Amino acid sequence: MNNGVLMAFVATLFTWGMTALGAALVFFFKSIRRDVLDGMMGFAAGVMIAASFWSLLAPGISLSESLGQNAVLMAASGFMVGGLFLFLVDKLLPHMHLQRQEPEGVKTSWSRSVLLVTAITLHNIPEGLAIGVAFGAAASGDTGFGGAIALAIGIGLQNFPEGAAVSIPLRREGLSRRKSFMYGQFSGVVEPIAAVIGAILAISIRGLLPFALAFAAGAMIFVVVEELIPESQGKSGIRSSDLISLFTMVGFVVMMILDVALG
Repeated sequence: MNNGVLMAFVATLFTWGMTALGAALVFFFKSIRRDVLDGMMGFAAGVMIAASFWSLLAPGISLSESLGQNAVLMAASGFMVGGLFLFLVDKLLPHMHLQRQEPEGVKTSWSRSVLLVTAITLHNIPEGLAIGVAFGAAASGDTGFGGAIALAIGIGLQNFPEGAAVSIPLRREGLSRRKSFMYGQFSGVVEPIAAVIGAILAISIRGLLPFALAFAAGAMIFVVVEELIPESQGKSGIRSSDLISLFTMVGFVVMMILDVALG
């Protein structure tokens, strides 16, 4: 296995582990205050926004310029195609968000608990792809491993609240603590799979690396705007909404510091 692919796989085992750690909160709490959960989701949104630029778009633009490509075209087209890809997956894959009562995607007989897990699993796909592409680019010598490691750490940090955001609502739905934990950690299992795919593609098709980096960024931003920010702000009053916005900014700064320090 190529070193870049192996490192991407190991990095996403860490992010999966952070999802499981967050899901494990269900063994200690049956519920978490809504504003605390919203704050954690806001923090996750900030991390993903910063990662999309500092770890994906900016390196992609620099690489595109060094390859003699049209940097604006590669970044813009990759970003939009990534968002469109997640838009189509969102419309097709059955899932249900915490703040909504009706499922989305094609009609299905899946239970509410499975639909809740699928919603978080949905946006773990671009996170895994992003880490895979970042490590693939580093293995090709086009970017540094420091930036890829920073991205994995940042995504791991924001996976912690996501794990809790699955397991604890499932516990309130009546599932046992063990089943709630298993469902919660399972939402992160797609990240290693997506990371391996992303790394292999990044290493195999070097000329498309700038496009791939922008694609991952667009997919992540779609998740932030379509899910994380609405979820975090949905039932909050003005005062809570302001606080959650600050948590989003803190998440952005944390990820920015990680990327600048390690990248």
